[in-house]
Amino acid sequence: MSYGGQATTLRDMTHIPPPAVELRILDAELHQLDARRAQLLHRRAWLLTVLQPARPAPVTPPFAAPPRREATAPSVQNLLLLLGATLLILAAIAFTLVSWGSMGIAGRALVLGAVTLATLAAPVALLRRGLRSTAESLAGLGLVLTVLDTYALHEVAFPDGDGTTFAAAATTLLTALWAAYGIGMAALPSPAVTREEQPPAPTLLLPLPSALTLAQLPLILWVVAAGGGIHTVTAAILVTAAMDMMIALRVSPKAVRFVAVGGAFGLGGLGVLTAGLISLSSNGPGAAARATAVLVLAAAGVFAAAWLAPGPGLRTGAATTGGLLVVATLGGVLRVPLSYDWAVLGYLACGIGLLALLRGSLPEPVRRGLGLASLGVQGIALLLTLPAVVTTLFGPAAWLSRIWSGAPDDARAAATVDIPWPMHETTAPLVLVAVAGVLTFAVRSTVWRPRALATALTLAWVTAMIVPTALQLPYVVGLLVDGLIVAALLSLTHRVATALALFTSLVLASLSLASEPATLAVLASLTALLAAAAWRGRLTPVSAGFSLGYATALACAVGGALGWQPQHIALLVLAVPVTAAVLAARLTDPVTTLVVEFSGAVAGVLAIGLAGAELPVLALVLALCGVIAAGTALRPERRSVGYAAAALFVLATWVRLSTWNVGSPEAYTLAVTVPALLVGALRRRRDPNASSWTAYGPGLAATLAPSLLTAWADPHWTRPLLLGAAALLVTLIGARHRLQAPLLLGGGTLVLDTLHELAPYIAQAVGALPRWAPPALAGVLLLALGATYEQRIRDARRVREVLGKMN
Repeated sequence: MSYGGQATTLRDMTHIPPPAVELRILDAELHQLDARRAQLLHRRAWLLTVLQPARPAPVTPPFAAPPRREATAPSVQNLLLLLGATLLILAAIAFTLVSWGSMGIAGRALVLGAVTLATLAAPVALLRRGLRSTAESLAGLGLVLTVLDTYALHEVAFPDGDGTTFAAAATTLLTALWAAYGIGMAALPSPAVTREEQPPAPTLLLPLPSALTLAQLPLILWVVAAGGGIHTVTAAILVTAAMDMMIALRVSPKAVRFVAVGGAFGLGGLGVLTAGLISLSSNGPGAAARATAVLVLAAAGVFAAAWLAPGPGLRTGAATTGGLLVVATLGGVLRVPLSYDWAVLGYLACGIGLLALLRGSLPEPVRRGLGLASLGVQGIALLLTLPAVVTTLFGPAAWLSRIWSGAPDDARAAATVDIPWPMHETTAPLVLVAVAGVLTFAVRSTVWRPRALATALTLAWVTAMIVPTALQLPYVVGLLVDGLIVAALLSLTHRVATALALFTSLVLASLSLASEPATLAVLASLTALLAAAAWRGRLTPVSAGFSLGYATALACAVGGALGWQPQHIALLVLAVPVTAAVLAARLTDPVTTLVVEFSGAVAGVLAIGLAGAELPVLALVLALCGVIAAGTALRPERRSVGYAAAALFVLATWVRLSTWNVGSPEAYTLAVTVPALLVGALRRRRDPNASSWTAYGPGLAATLAPSLLTAWADPHWTRPLLLGAAALLVTLIGARHRLQAPLLLGGGTLVLDTLHELAPYIAQAVGALPRWAPPALAGVLLLALGATYEQRIRDARRVREVLGKMN
């Protein structure tokens, strides 16, 4: 059947569907048209509304946000209750302090008792109605009123009594009353509520924490009232802290536990600190025994916390504190019969003894805490040895300003040139040895043992270094000990040992400066030892550099011992750069090679500085340094050193010419020009495209410019004539080979030299002309240039093109 009559039903159709499908398409199109018509009608209605006159009544925006509240209802309620309670407390205080005396005894008792009882009873009814915040405020007011009642009772009944005793009794009674009040309030039945309501807690949060806060005072006040001394008061503080600790571990309410933890840490820390100070200040056996008892009490409380505390971190901290208290207890007993030096060893022995407990069946957190306590004691002992160590290691540096002033009497005098020896440091070597032994034998962990052994090696080195100074051994013996330390450390394969050996060598070299024979012997020995160490591969770059440095110092010392002048010592110092250059050519390690070359260069600079006092010797030293640099530049990787060699040769030539009183600049500049032109010629031969400015410009300018300046100041004709001839020759060579640099430099020099020679005649001719002639000549010149301007432009371009074709 044909559907050709329906071909134009929908204009967008390129394929005519069956009638049923086309019907569905038509229905969809009509539905879309109806929806669009509804949208347009809605828009038309809104436009008609907008075009109508506005009504006078204000219209509230449909999406206006309500104003933001800056405080919640509970916070406002609590603030109001707090302000009300505060005002009532202030009023009660004013009534007690000001209006008390205007009432009789019956009125006073009746008013205060009635107000206090009413205030404390009101929270019961408030809690039954669910008004907990109001009940808390009135309960706090009632507790404050009990304190005011106590004060009033003291003023009326016990005005002349002992204030401390009354305070102890009052705090005890108030603590019991507040605790009973809090417990009683907690025992109240819950208020009746519906199924939908959440029953509020009947107890009050304030009474029990307040009672525990006040409970920190009674025991301490009773001890003070009984006339107890510092030991008894400290014991009372520790007992109170132990009570707080037990409450914190056993009581569940968070507020009470928070107060208990604060009291345990605060009073416990105060008690432990006071006990430690008491132990350190005890002079006799009796005082030491009392201090020991206090420390034992503190340690018992801390270890109880270490066993009962819930978390491992808290248990470790408590065990650490307990370990320190044990050390303080035992060390305090040992300190009394011993001097200060040996008392440090006593405390250290007790700290090391804590490590024996680590092998028992103690809990892991406790063992960790005891280990930390032992580590802390050892660290404190090491800090006490620091003055002796610093004096021994850095004191000899003062000999740099007192070279060969005379050997001191002993090793301590050699180390204390400008500073005194610290007091109580006789046993410092024993402390260092003890800690080194612990690190060596006690640390078994595979992770920490390498670090422990390195630290033990360092402590053993420090011990060996300070033994001569601590024992005041003879000066020569101290030098021998330091030398043996260097040799022993260099024999080890550990990098730390080699680094310590290098530092010891510096200390030994400084000590040896006190005496001439000692300086020569020590520097020679250090040079040989470090050279051998570098040869064996012990930190080769650093050891080689130190060896060459000591060799340089040895050369200076030998020259000084022979009575040579500095300029003559410079020739002896040059042996070090020569040795360094020879060694660098044979080494394969690039780092070691660089260090050796740098050490040799430093020695060469020192030699140049020493030779500066006498110019002929300075010229010789510069030339020898140039020879060394030229020899180094023969190596392919050190070609750039050739520039330094050329500079040294030129400087040597200039210094030699200066000693011969040569004032001609060509004698100085030709020494630069000739080698520079030769190098430029070689460069142009290897690279024909190289610019003549790069190859020949520096060399030609080095001679032509100084000679031209000198010629302009020379009144004679010989120098300008020779300079002009040389400039003409350079210009002709540049023109012959089409080179820019010789052509322009030579031509410019020739023109300036000619102007210098013709200057008198030009001046004479200008003087013979009338005054109007120069302006007239200038005008004619300008007219000629203007008339031939385009021709001059073409000529300038042609000249530029010619020059551009030259290299």
